[in-house]
Amino acid sequence: MEISLDGKVALVTGCGPNIGSGVALALARYGAKVACNDVEEPAIKACIARIERNGGEAMAAPGDVTDEQAVQAYLAAVLERWGRIDILVNNAALLGGRGVLDESAADFERAVRVSALGYFLNTKHAGRAMAERGIRGSIVCISSSNAWSGTAGIIAYAFHKGGVNNFVRAAAMDLAPYGIRINSFTPTAPNPDNPELLAEMARAGMGPGGVLTHGRPGGLGGPTGDEPWRRPSRWAGQRPPMVPMGTTGTPSDIGHAVAWLCSDYARLITGTDLVVDGGARAKNFAYMPAPAGELAGPVPLIELDETPRAGPGTG
Repeated sequence: MEISLDGKVALVTGCGPNIGSGVALALARYGAKVACNDVEEPAIKACIARIERNGGEAMAAPGDVTDEQAVQAYLAAVLERWGRIDILVNNAALLGGRGVLDESAADFERAVRVSALGYFLNTKHAGRAMAERGIRGSIVCISSSNAWSGTAGIIAYAFHKGGVNNFVRAAAMDLAPYGIRINSFTPTAPNPDNPELLAEMARAGMGPGGVLTHGRPGGLGGPTGDEPWRRPSRWAGQRPPMVPMGTTGTPSDIGHAVAWLCSDYARLITGTDLVVDGGARAKNFAYMPAPAGELAGPVPLIELDETPRAGPGTG
């Protein structure tokens, strides 16, 4: 089966250097023209440069996904340049945050707004653009393992990612009469494989599985206070490998699967969730995978970025 997105136009929101950039690159490598959205110009430029050096075609689609006029403006720009939109990948979200005892109302509201309103507005207006032109397109909403199971320290992120899944099911009913499909996609903490991001992490002294933290302290698994009644939210010691396949994969793994989901081979798949996580979600809480050295692991990754990597290899 040879997946081809030739002749299709895609929009990816939140095209930052990890998952967003990986998905945008994959769509381009499979033949789509890709519009790259973000609120940060450097992220857009880096994503476009990555696509172009690998032989793809891309354009900038800057704008805040929570601003309806901005959404309409960058969609209009895509339509003016390429005349159609076949694929929308809703990826923009705020990572990190705090737990339920410490998150502020303002930050909770902002995180939920970016995901909820961003996914809604882009789906509404990209969906209308598809329907008006008779395009039986594909919309993919990036969910998270945190939408299906609990994680300490990210209450707003968990809340809005959980909402993604039923948004997809309801929107699938609205869009089905037009032949437009919408699905969610669940990854879990992929290991970066973007050469620039790996180099940045190496300069910061982090390995490929490290988490880049931005913004407020007390984020993912971090301390949230020093009161004497505080209890730890996570095990802080050495963890065994918890994923049955031995790795959660990379953004390239995600990109391959999203590209297939957006292809005509997936023409009847709508209102559902595709999971690419090395078996993490399927695992019973009490199941302990074998030591990493004794796991065969998956077959070698089919690379998308032909740029030599700087820094440590990925898992």
